[in-house]
Amino acid sequence: MILVNTDYITGKELEMIGLVKGSTIQSKNIGRDITQGFKTLVGGELTAYTEMMNSARALATKRMVEEAEKLHADAVINIRYASAAVMQGAAEVMAYGTAVKFK
Repeated sequence: MILVNTDYITGKELEMIGLVKGSTIQSKNIGRDITQGFKTLVGGELTAYTEMMNSARALATKRMVEEAEKLHADAVINIRYASAAVMQGAAEVMAYGTAVKFK
């Protein structure tokens, strides 16, 4: 499966199948939240949250690819990511794009 954030793939003629997406909602771990709260006092990267968001993006991408595979797509183009707080302490991460077949 080819994944790109452009609306084309060089050398390929594409047939659009449709929108595919994957998402996950992640919540903060109370233990991590306390230690990361202390980190805000001195500044710097909140690595526990960085790891959580990287994991969430990977899972959302995996779910998007699975949806594309069910449609027998060869690739997903125009991939985008979005995130939003859905409640205090929890965020949704979504990956979406256009599933295509090669002509």
